[in-house]
Amino acid sequence: MRRSVTIPFQLLEVILVLASMCEAQWAIGSSSHCTQTSPREVRPHSVTITEFGAVGDGVTLNTKAFQNAIFYLNSFTDKGGAQLFVPAGRWLTGSFELISHLTLLLDKDAVILGSTHSDDWPVIDPLPSYGRGRELPGGRHRSLIYGRNLTDVIITGDNGTIDGQGNVWWNWFRNGTLNYTRPHLVELMNSTGVIVSNLTFLNSPFWTIHPVYCSEVVVQDVTILAPLDSPNTDGINPDSSDDVCIEDCYISTGDDLISIKSGWDEYGISYARPSSNIIIRRIAGQTSSSSGIAIGSEMSGGVSEVHAESLQFFNSKTGIRIKTSPGRGGYVRNVYVSDVDLTDVKMAIRLTGNYGEHPDASYDPKALPDINKITFKDIRGDNISVAGLLEGIEGDNFVDICLSNITLNVTSSSPWNCSFIRGYSDSVSPDTCEPLRDRIFPHHSSSCYHISDDLQTQSDRKQQSWLMPRLSFSFTII
Repeated sequence: MRRSVTIPFQLLEVILVLASMCEAQWAIGSSSHCTQTSPREVRPHSVTITEFGAVGDGVTLNTKAFQNAIFYLNSFTDKGGAQLFVPAGRWLTGSFELISHLTLLLDKDAVILGSTHSDDWPVIDPLPSYGRGRELPGGRHRSLIYGRNLTDVIITGDNGTIDGQGNVWWNWFRNGTLNYTRPHLVELMNSTGVIVSNLTFLNSPFWTIHPVYCSEVVVQDVTILAPLDSPNTDGINPDSSDDVCIEDCYISTGDDLISIKSGWDEYGISYARPSSNIIIRRIAGQTSSSSGIAIGSEMSGGVSEVHAESLQFFNSKTGIRIKTSPGRGGYVRNVYVSDVDLTDVKMAIRLTGNYGEHPDASYDPKALPDINKITFKDIRGDNISVAGLLEGIEGDNFVDICLSNITLNVTSSSPWNCSFIRGYSDSVSPDTCEPLRDRIFPHHSSSCYHISDDLQTQSDRKQQSWLMPRLSFSFTII
């Protein structure tokens, strides 16, 4: 029996309006680089590291096995790619380099161990946007897992572990016996289509995961751990990279949990590769010496379009921080941080206009950063020492700094301290500083990044909820 449905014209018009609204929302969501990924995509060819003589006893050095396996798999890059499987065991290795269209897959009981001999971490050129090693002039040690100029790279597993055994590097750093900048645990350069997921990263010698000059990067469902007193063991540092998604991670380290960067002073200005379109969400963790989310201090290539939400930080020095300095140049703009829970944090929000050293004496002290359109919204805090220390630069105010719906249980008698800052606020407790006391609503919402869009989204949702219960369909069966 054929059936048709007769719908009154007015009702059809309403349905079409709703459909267009849903379609618009779907289009926005589907264009996001945080859409669902398939890190366990089956590659046409797979090998196991033991096929190349690797021994998982935690003692035998397996660098050659990793290098030989990847060299072999290189012949499959134009045939749909390949997979290197690391089974249960403790696989000691020095630095090795990845290839395009590769999945590095770790068993749940697999541990890749970084060698404790510096000679197993080759020295490579400094990044052009830094001009030298970040810690010392000259080159830098290559990361344990490294790749450059790659496409379609997946590093994943059933919560297998990559352990940098960084204690020896931290001691060399503290003792001043390093000749070159310490290595990262994972670094991908000039690469596109990178996924890092479902792994635990331990004890990185320096920054843990460092995508630099990359596009379309996803870091999902990872745990990053290092002692809270370990030096500069940042968790995830997107650097001069765009279309980056970081979500569903737990991080506890000795420095910033997530830090967005884009080059250092005159080198970053010259290289001119910004970090942009970065989504950070559902992140939890602690750091006793630094920040949950940081931007800078190396931001000379520019940072923009950063959205961070659903964050939980505890037992930490700072919740959210932007760090810069005269000489940096560049910009930080269009940053939106929302839905943040802070517990036992010394300082909830910090903006610093005079932070960090310079690579050399050639930087231009007149290269002032442009900091504007920074929004902090829906932030809650318990046992917070200081609500905010917001310090711009004399003659270079940070502007359009917006605080909305922030409630902090603060122990200090001076909760806010502001200088060379201009902006707006609404519903902030305790009361914010004088330069931010102009109301956001109704006159200044357009000056506050994403707040107008956020209000429009809420309005659209209310409109849909008002319309939907009133829709009734009458069907005629033929």
